Amino acid sequence: MDIERKIELICRPPTEEVVTIEDLRHLLETEEHPIAYGGWEPSGLAHLGTGVICAYKMKDFAEAGIHFKAFLATWHAYLNNKLNGDLALIRKAADLFRHSWIALGVPADKVEFIYSDELYNDINYWAKTLKISKELTVARTIRTLEIAGRKEGEARYVSDYLYTPMQVADIFEMDVKICQLGLDQRKANMVGREIGEKIGYWKPVCVHHHLLQGLAKPCMWPIPEGQEKEAIASAKMSKSKPDTCIFIYDQPAEIKQKMSKAFCPERTVKHNPVLDVCKYIIFREKTAFTIERPTKFGGNLDFQSYLELEATYAEGKLHPMDLKNSVAAELGNILEPVRRYFENNQEAKNCLEIVKAAKITR
Repeated sequence: MDIERKIELICRPPTEEVVTIEDLRHLLETEEHPIAYGGWEPSGLAHLGTGVICAYKMKDFAEAGIHFKAFLATWHAYLNNKLNGDLALIRKAADLFRHSWIALGVPADKVEFIYSDELYNDINYWAKTLKISKELTVARTIRTLEIAGRKEGEARYVSDYLYTPMQVADIFEMDVKICQLGLDQRKANMVGREIGEKIGYWKPVCVHHHLLQGLAKPCMWPIPEGQEKEAIASAKMSKSKPDTCIFIYDQPAEIKQKMSKAFCPERTVKHNPVLDVCKYIIFREKTAFTIERPTKFGGNLDFQSYLELEATYAEGKLHPMDLKNSVAAELGNILEPVRRYFENNQEAKNCLEIVKAAKITR
């Protein structure tokens, strides 16, 4: 595969940012199969963001011939007190994530799944963590707390400050040349770029993907000028808000119920979570999308692109409920292979039942 096609796959939506394209091209010119990674705290059920969106990028990288490592950061989840710090349950959630991505079509023979324990038993990993810590000021570490889902003033324990140097050490311990994570992990990746060469390693390329919006109305609406970043960060889809996120295991009736209550203001395109699903999932899966509606309301509408759908909605020619109903039905179809996988795979089914029964924390 030529380099331009590899770059096209790596930059394919839901990718939103690459730091930098020039570095990415140079890497692909010098290494045929560089290592990329994504990292996740296994702390509950997979929703459309952690499940579908992340699976898309894993499949893109695998198709591009990149050696992709899916890092299940069990000890980061423990540091963050996810699932009440129960490591056995956190590891079960890691198994659930692995099954979830495979159910979504991630090729298990081309993506390597790695658990924290495999790295952290090696003293060399901790040597890297200490080297990185010596390059990080306390102030800079506090500014990266967003990667752990915390605000700058929320750190209470020494363990909170370990999170960033450990995450950066993961990069160099796994020989990662491309960091592929959500935009909320950008600050840790940039630390890796800034200090990697200082401590004898390299400057990784950073590929950040879109964070799917939750179905609830943003905490500030209309979003005040200058506060967009904060408002959207708090509005991302979250498993700890089960009524405003769609889990990949949800039945069609559950999806329809959640979608019927979704925030979807008429004629409003920006920060509309239903259109967000259309842009990043439905038109990733399909080249055409039909909105079904009764003849008395104008009959069906066919769209050949997301931009066409967006324009029609902005003009007020498509009612929010018609959009919601068709999006819910399409998501039900897209997620049917997941439901079938978990019905037929006993190990996966057991993981799902155990994690569903657990108390999901922040």
